[in-house]
This record gives sequence, C-alpha cells and structure tokens, in this order.
Amino acid sequence: MKTKNTTIDFSKLRDDFPMLRKQMHGKPLIYFDSAATAQKPQTVIDTICHFYEEHYGTVHRAVYELALHSTEEYQQVRNKVRDFIHAKKSEEIIYTRGTTESINLVAYSFGKAFVKPGDEVIVSQIAHHSNIVPWQILCEDRGASLRVIPCNDRGELDLEAYRKLLSNKTKIVAMSHVCNSLGTINPIKTMIRMAHDAGAKVLIDGAQASPHLPIDVQDLDADFYAFSGHKTFGPTGIGILYGKEELLNQMPPYQGGGDMIKNVTFEKTTYNDLPLKFEAGTPMIAEVLGLGAAIDYLNAIGMENIQTWEQELLHHATQQIETTEGLKIIGTAKEKGAILSFIVEGIHHLDIGTLLDLQGIAVRTGHHCTQPVMDRFHIPGTTRASFALYNTKAEIDRFVEVLHKVIKQLR
Repeated sequence: MKTKNTTIDFSKLRDDFPMLRKQMHGKPLIYFDSAATAQKPQTVIDTICHFYEEHYGTVHRAVYELALHSTEEYQQVRNKVRDFIHAKKSEEIIYTRGTTESINLVAYSFGKAFVKPGDEVIVSQIAHHSNIVPWQILCEDRGASLRVIPCNDRGELDLEAYRKLLSNKTKIVAMSHVCNSLGTINPIKTMIRMAHDAGAKVLIDGAQASPHLPIDVQDLDADFYAFSGHKTFGPTGIGILYGKEELLNQMPPYQGGGDMIKNVTFEKTTYNDLPLKFEAGTPMIAEVLGLGAAIDYLNAIGMENIQTWEQELLHHATQQIETTEGLKIIGTAKEKGAILSFIVEGIHHLDIGTLLDLQGIAVRTGHHCTQPVMDRFHIPGTTRASFALYNTKAEIDRFVEVLHKVIKQLR
C-alpha cells in the first residue's frame, strides 16, 4: 500500500461537505453510513446548480449554443470516467441510473446474446441483492442454472469451491469488488483470471470500491465493471457501466427510444454506435456533470491516499470496539474495506442504531440488502459503521464512547 501524502489534512476535508456541518438531535452529525450513500462536496452541488442556472440545454439533439455546450461537457465526463477506471476507450463507458441498472442491463443484454438453456451463471454468497436477483431473473428466463460461491467464517470467498463451480457451462460470473455488509475485498483479479480460463465472462459490482480504491479495469481484465455516482460523492440517478467494446458490440440494446438509433422505419430500425446504443432517451445531464465534479474532487486527493486514510480509520475503530464485552464483528477478512459490521449479544441492532441516532451518530442497521449473508452467519442483521474520506479518528472515539453507553443502557 502506498504511503499517505502528508500534505493532505483529511480532517479539513469535512469543511468541503455542507451536510457535515449539521446537528442532529442537538448533537454534531457523525455520518457513518457512506456505504449506503456518500455526502456531497460543495463543488458537486455548485456544478449542478451552475448548469441549471447558466448552461442548461439538452445534449445531442440541437445545434444551438446551449446544447452544444452541454454536449461537450457531457462527453468530457465520459472521458473522465474512462481515465478514472483506466478503461481503453470512452465508447466503453455507458451512462446508467446506477449500479443496479448497470447490472440489469448486462443480465438482460448479455443474457439475450449469450445464455441458453443448460448454461450456468455464478454469483457469490456475499453479493448485494442487486447482483443476485437480476441473474435469477435471467436464469429463469433462459433456462440456465444459478451457482453460488460460498464464503468462510471470516466472510472470505472460498476459492477452491469457486474453482470447482467453474466449467464449460459457465457463461458469466458476477461478484462484488467489495462486500457492502462485511467489507471483504474480494481477490477479483485472480477470480477473473480463473473465470477466463474456463471461458466465462465476468461482471464486477464496484459500488463499494469506486469511492475508496484505485480501479484499473484493464489490469483486472474485467469484462464489465459497474458503479454508482451517489456512493462516489456524486448525485443520485447516475451510474456507470464499463464493458469491453467487443462484448458490447455483440449485445442487443437494453431499451429502445431516442438517441440509441441511427435510422427508424416501420420496417426496420438500425441501432447507434457505442455508447449511445445503450443510452435511450434524454439522459441525466446534470447528474453526469455532478459525477464529473466528484471524480475531479477524488483525483485531486488521490485514490491511494484515500485508501490509506480509510484503512487507518478502520484499524482504529476495530481496535476500539473488538474488546467490547458481548460484541462480535461480522466480517473479519484479511483484506477489508472501511466497513465495520457487528452484533451485540442480547441486543437488537435496531435499538443500537436508534439510540446512536439520538446522539447524532448515523449508522446503518438491518441486513444491508444482503440477506444471504445474514443467513450464512445465522443472524437477522447487524449494526454497520462505514467510513469515508471525510471521517476522523475523533469521530470514531466519540462513536465508541456513545456505543458503550448505549450497550450499558440496553442491557
């Protein structure tokens, strides 16, 4: 891991996020739910407002100056995303509404092109529901079978079991880069290589990785990579699907409408070139520009620096709470993102989350859209604290202090 750039004072980054100045229940807000959605820096908010106030116009469809300006900025963001994840071409970057739509697009379109009865799709036991349900729908529709990679007691995927699942029937493997409920960082480069050796393609759900880790889709050799704007300090309603050009060219459109066509007659429609073939209708222009501003913000800090800082936060928090009587951390993988998920014996996670909220501390409670994970560990849910670049060790100290009081109160 690279050494953190000492010129970056992460404690001062809080000042860039107006929501973090708020008080909740009369207490300063401590926001530990970035795995669900991240707060937005002022530059993202300003970019969106400036577009609506000064430059609003549609893209692609007109020759007047506002539209030309919007189209140019809209395309520049596609180039920024290309560079952010180290894709080869801008044409491989598809705008969607989020990771969920990106996965559904691939499940529908790849499935229609390549999956037939008797084929197999592999998912993992520690996947988000959004990377399970679309594949179930595909398998039901195409007569294929769904296979599942199990995990061990630490929340790490069983690579030997994965190896045995792979066969010449496997058409695609769908897995998370980082597990949203456990924090596990999966060895996706190795797993992609194993899938390719078996002749399968791979989709990576990068929703929990894009705000926290450097991503290089060419080095990973991922066939598809998806992430969401709102978790990456950008707005809601915008997501990214990266796909290898050769694969995207072989896949049919996901939706029909404007922009995704070249010519339309009642006899036949010809589809547009990449990436527009998969972008039907008037797009999320302001949201795209907001995502571009978020990427600029992250690049200015440096993804390696962000990863190092968040690992410091995770280590600090883990050391602080792991000795708490009756508390058990769920997800203890050797390689983890900045997610701390836990249960407390005899206390419901909802009660913990409710009392923490009354002290201004926002955490997530429940199954985190990973019910199979909870079933694997025989629990109904967890309390989850997830950290981001704007969090501090002082916030963690306050969280631990309040958590101990809450546990004492509920026992």
